[in-house]
Amino acid sequence: MTAQSDPPGDALFDVSELVDPRAAARARAEEASRPAPRKPAGRLSVARVIVDTPLPHLDRLFDYRVPADLDEAAVPGCRVKVAFRHRLLGGFIAERVERSEFNGRLAYLSEVVSPEPVLTPEILELARAVAGRYAGNLHDVVRLAVPPRRARVEREAVPEAEDAEEDAEDGGPGPAEPTAEPSAEAPGGTGAPEPGAGPGGAEPSAEAPGADTGPWADYPEGPAFVAALREGRAARAVWNALPGNDWPDAIAVAAGAALAAGRGTVVVLPNSRDVEAVDAAMVRRLGEGRHVALPADLGPTPRYRRWLSVLRGGVRVVVGTRTAIFAPVRDLGLVVLWDDGDDVHADPHTPYPHARTVLAMRAHQTGSGALFGGHTRTTDAQLLVESGWAHPLVADRATLRRRAPLVKPAGDDRELARDEAARTARMPSLALKSARDAARTGPVLFQVPRRGYLNTLACAGCREPARCDGCRGPLAIREANALPSCGWCGRVAGQWTCPDCGASRMRAVVVGARRTAEELGRAFPSLTVRTSGRDEVLPEVPDKPSLVVATPGAEPVVRGGGYAAAVLLDGWALLNRADLRASEETLRRWFNAAALVRPGGTVVVSAEASLPVVQALVRWDPGGFAERELAERRELGFPPAVTMASITGAVDHVRELLAQVELPEGAEVLGPVPVASERGPVAEGAPPTERALLRVPREGVGALARSLKAAASARSARGDEHLAQVRVDPLQVL
Repeated sequence: MTAQSDPPGDALFDVSELVDPRAAARARAEEASRPAPRKPAGRLSVARVIVDTPLPHLDRLFDYRVPADLDEAAVPGCRVKVAFRHRLLGGFIAERVERSEFNGRLAYLSEVVSPEPVLTPEILELARAVAGRYAGNLHDVVRLAVPPRRARVEREAVPEAEDAEEDAEDGGPGPAEPTAEPSAEAPGGTGAPEPGAGPGGAEPSAEAPGADTGPWADYPEGPAFVAALREGRAARAVWNALPGNDWPDAIAVAAGAALAAGRGTVVVLPNSRDVEAVDAAMVRRLGEGRHVALPADLGPTPRYRRWLSVLRGGVRVVVGTRTAIFAPVRDLGLVVLWDDGDDVHADPHTPYPHARTVLAMRAHQTGSGALFGGHTRTTDAQLLVESGWAHPLVADRATLRRRAPLVKPAGDDRELARDEAARTARMPSLALKSARDAARTGPVLFQVPRRGYLNTLACAGCREPARCDGCRGPLAIREANALPSCGWCGRVAGQWTCPDCGASRMRAVVVGARRTAEELGRAFPSLTVRTSGRDEVLPEVPDKPSLVVATPGAEPVVRGGGYAAAVLLDGWALLNRADLRASEETLRRWFNAAALVRPGGTVVVSAEASLPVVQALVRWDPGGFAERELAERRELGFPPAVTMASITGAVDHVRELLAQVELPEGAEVLGPVPVASERGPVAEGAPPTERALLRVPREGVGALARSLKAAASARSARGDEHLAQVRVDPLQVL
C-alpha cells in the first residue's frame, strides 16, 4: 500500500469540518453577521437622556455613549431608544457633553428614532420648571409638550389639503387651515425685551401714528399696549373684555403687533369653537399661512404636521387649546390666555399643570408679553395685578355703559313687591315678561346650569334627597314620561317610598335643560326652541325671534348680532355648590352669557339681589369682585392667597407619604379626611379614600414641591407602592 502524503501547508483545513460541515458553515455565517465593535463619536460622545420611566426616584438624566455611526443623527432634542433595566425604552436627548460624571462603563445608544430635534432648549427649560413647580417627573411634562411622532409626516411634505381626509380617519374634522409654508420674515427689529423691564413688563408708550389698533381703541390703555408689543417690549396685562364678539379680533391685532416686531405668539383657548373664531380673525388680520390652529378635535396626523411647521420656523403664531401652551414657537413675544377661569385649562394628566401658571412661567422665562383676558377676572389673575406682574386693561365706564346690556335681578325689592313668588319661583314673572318682550325683536337665551331632564329628586313630604333602595345612589328622571331611575346602578324606582316619612311622591330639586325647553315650548308655542349642551353644541343661531336653552359654556353666538335678552336661571344651584370658587365660577358663567346680549338688551338673573356676586354683575364690575374675593381669601388663608397641595389615595398610602414629607417652614397639614364618592358606589372590598391638604405661603411653593417629590422618590426607591395622588394647586379644596 502506498502511503498518502500530507497536503501542502496552504491547503490545511479545520478537522471539525470533516465531522459536521453544516455546523461549521453556520458558525462562519454567525461570525460574519456579528456587528463590528462600536466606536464612540469623536466629540461630545456622551448623550444625557431623559428616559421614559414613571418612577420618581429615576427622574434624572442618564448618560449613554454616542456611537460614531449615530453621531450626526443624535442631536439634542431628538427621540432615541436606550437599554434601561433590561428593557428598551424611549427617551429624548437633553444634551451632549464630552465626558460623564459616572465612573462606570456607559452603554451605547440603541437607536435614534428620528433626528428631528422635537424638544427645543426653551421647551426643555420650561418643562423642568413646570415639573419642579408641580412636584412631577420631567418626562411626564415632556410627554405633554411633544406630540406623538408620525414618521410619514417627517419624511414627506404632504399638501395641507390632505388634512381633511386624514382628520376624518383620525377621529374628527378640525377647522380649515391654510397651508403652513415658511413665510417671509416679518418686518421689524429683533423683538428682544428691553433690559431692566420691571415685573409688570415694559411701560407702554404712545401708539405709533396711523397704526391700526382695531377693538383696542375702546380701551384707554389698549393702543399703548399694542404699541409696546409692536416695539418688541414685554407688556403684560389682565384684560377685562367688553361685551360682544370682537374679542377674537382684539387677540389677532395683538398677535399681529408681536409679529411686526419679529416675534411669535401662542394663543390658548378653552375649546375648539373659540379656536375657530380666533382662527378666522387671524386670517383676516394676518393673511393666509401666517399661523396654525391646533384645536382639541384635530386628528394626530394633521396636528403633527402643523406642529412641525411651528418647530421648523414656518409659522410663528399658534392658536389652540390647552396643549398649545408648549408649542415650540421661535422668538416668542406674546402669550395669550382667554377665559383663564375655565376648568379645562387644568390638565388632567400628571403632574396636572394649569395653563395660566405655565404661560406665566413661559413669559417670565422668555421675556415675552402676556395677555390674560376674559369677560370676567379670576382671583388668580387679580393676584398677578396686585403683585405688579401685570397691569389691568379695562374700558372706561362710559364705553362700558354704551356696550353692556341692562342687568335686572329677579329678587330685588321692587320685583318682590310686585311678585311675592319671585323669591321662590324658578322662572319669575320678570323673566317671562322680559323674554316675551325681547322675543319680538330677536333670539332670547336661557342659561340653565344643568343638562338633562330632572337631574335631582327629593321627597315631596320631608324634602330629603330621593335615593335608590339598592345602592343609595341619587334618583333622577332622564326624559319625559320616564320613571325615576338610579344614577349609579340604573335601577328603576317605580314603587319608591321615602324611608324617613313614608311619602311616595317626589319633587324636582334640579331641573335640566331639556325639561326647561319643554316648559318654554308650552309657554311660547309660537317660537322655535333650540337646545345647546354637551350632546350637541350649536355654534350659532340666526338673528330672528326664537328661544335658545343652553348650559354654561355651550351658548351659541348670534349670527351677525347678539341676543335680545338673556335669562340666567337657577342661580342658587351654582352659588350653593360646596366649592371655594362657587361665587367666582358663577360670575364667570353669568358674564360669559351676558356678554352675548346686544347693547341695550336685558339680562335677568334669578338670584338674590343683595349678594355681592349679583351686584358685581349688575354693575358689570368683575375687577371689583375679584379684588374683594381675593382680600377675603387672604384673610382666611385660602388659595390663591396661599398655595395648597393635596394628597389623595388609600388611607395607608396617604398617611405614610405624609409621615415622610419634610414640611417647609410655615407649612400646615389639614386632615386627612375621608373623601366621599360622587361618581358611583364604592366597589365591595375597596379601601376607603382619604385626602390631606398641605398649606404654605405662596413663596413656599417651591420648597413644598421639592419636599413632596423627595418623599415620593424615597418611597419609590424602596419599592413601596406609589398610589397616592399628589396635586399642587388643586382646583377643588373643599
